[in-house]
Amino acid sequence: MTITARQSRLVLGLASLVALAACDSTDPLPPNPCVVTPGSCAANLSSDITSSRTLKKDTIYNLTGFVHVTGAGTVLTIEPGTVIKGTLNSALFILPGARINANGTAAEPIVLTSDQPVGSRKPGDWGGLILVGKGIINRSGTVDLEGTGSSTANYVVAYSGGADNSDNSGTLRYVRVEFAGFGVAANQELNSFTFAAIGSGTTLEYLQALGGLDDAYEWFGGAVDAKYLVSYETGDDHFDSSEGHTGRNQYLIGFQSVILQPRAGSGVVASDPQGFEVDGCGSASGSGCTLGFNSTPLNTPLFANFTMVGTGANTDVAATSGGIGMIIRRGTAGMYVNGLVARWPRAGLSLRDTDTQTRFTDGTAILRNVYVVETGTAGTNAPAFETGTGRFTIDATANNIISAAGTVTAASVLTALPATPANAAALDWSLVAAAAPATGGTGAFTGALATKGGTFVNGTAYRGAADPAGTKWWAGWTNYARN
Repeated sequence: MTITARQSRLVLGLASLVALAACDSTDPLPPNPCVVTPGSCAANLSSDITSSRTLKKDTIYNLTGFVHVTGAGTVLTIEPGTVIKGTLNSALFILPGARINANGTAAEPIVLTSDQPVGSRKPGDWGGLILVGKGIINRSGTVDLEGTGSSTANYVVAYSGGADNSDNSGTLRYVRVEFAGFGVAANQELNSFTFAAIGSGTTLEYLQALGGLDDAYEWFGGAVDAKYLVSYETGDDHFDSSEGHTGRNQYLIGFQSVILQPRAGSGVVASDPQGFEVDGCGSASGSGCTLGFNSTPLNTPLFANFTMVGTGANTDVAATSGGIGMIIRRGTAGMYVNGLVARWPRAGLSLRDTDTQTRFTDGTAILRNVYVVETGTAGTNAPAFETGTGRFTIDATANNIISAAGTVTAASVLTALPATPANAAALDWSLVAAAAPATGGTGAFTGALATKGGTFVNGTAYRGAADPAGTKWWAGWTNYARN
C-alpha cells in the first residue's frame, strides 16, 4: 500500500499527540515544548507532593526547594529514564507513610543530578534523596535529621519515635544520585542517599552515589536491606551506619581517588572521610543515647562482599583524621565479611573503644575474611589494623584477615583500576582470576552469619563485590564523571 504525503502528515501528527500525552504538564515551565523527543519537556518540582503522582521520562524536572512527599498512602512513581535536576537549595524527601516507586532499569536508570551543565557540576550542587520511615532507632527524644538543622529556613525534619522495622517506604532500583550534599548550615550537609529509620518492606538495589559532598549512603537505624550499591568520589564516608541499623547489605563498591571541591556556599568538605564509618549510637557527644554507646537496639548491620578503594597517599586526606578503609566504633556490633579494602592512606581497618571491643569478645561483632592491600602513607602492605591509643585488634589469622604480600597492588588484584578513570568503561571491579581475594571467602554461611543473612545474603568463596565468574552487575548504568 502506498502512503500519501497527507497520510504521512497525519501519522506524524498522531505521534506528536501521543508524545504530548506522555509529558508531565503538572508544573510546566513556559513554554512547555512537549514534542516527540524524550526529555524535551520541562517541569518544576517546587511544592510538596500530597497526592500520588507520576514523573515521566519525557520531562526534565527542575527541583527547587525542599520538596516533601507526604501523607499516608501518597506514592511518587518515577518512570525509568527520568531525569531530575536539583538546584542549590533543593532536596527530595519521602516522609513516613508516603512511598517512592522508582523502578529504573540498567538501560534506563533514573537520575537525580545537578542543574549545572556537564563540566561545571560540583559536590553540593543540590541536596539529595532522603527516605524517612517508621523504623526503630536507638536515640531518644526528638532527633532532627542531619542536613536539615536550620530552623531559620524551616527545613527541620525529625525521624524519631518509630516502632515498625517492617515499614515500607517503596522501591529504589537503578537510581543514580549525582553531585548532591548541599548543606543548609555549617556541618549540616545532606547525604546523597539518606535512609532514616527505613523498614525492611523497602527495596533498595542497583544504586549509585556520585560526587556528593557528604556521605554517599547513610543509615540511621531501621532494618532495610540493600544490594548492589556503588559510591564514587564522595566528600565524606562512602557507607555510614549508626543508631540501631539492623539491615543486611551485600555487593558494595566504593572508589575514592580525590576529594572533589564543592560549589561555593554549598557546605564544607569533611575533615575525616572514610570508606566505612560504623557507630553504635549517635555522635561522640552521645546526644539522645540514653545508655551511651550501649544504647539499644545495638547497631547490628551485616555488610558482605564489599570492594573499598581509597585515595592512596593523597594530601587531600588529613594526616591525623580520615583516610581509613573501615572504622568500627562507638559500641557498634554487626558483621563485616568477605571484603576487599585497598589504597587507604592511613590504615585498612580501625577498631575503637572498649564498648566495641566487648562486642567482638561476646560475638555480636564479627570482622572476617577481609583482604587488605596497598594501605599506609607509603602505599605499602603494612599490617591491616590501625594502632595507637584507644585502638584494638583481633586475631587476624583466626578471622582470615589478610594483608597482601610484598609489592602486591590494588591494580594487580582488580581487572581495571586506573588512578583517574576517564569513563565508566575504564573501571572493571572484577577480580583477576589468580588474585588472592578471588578465593578466601567464608563460603556458605554458618552459625550466627547464616542466621543474620537468612535468604537475603549468602556466603561466597571469594572476597570483594564481584563474583570472578559472575556478571558485571554495575555495567551499563553507572557513571564515573567528576564534573
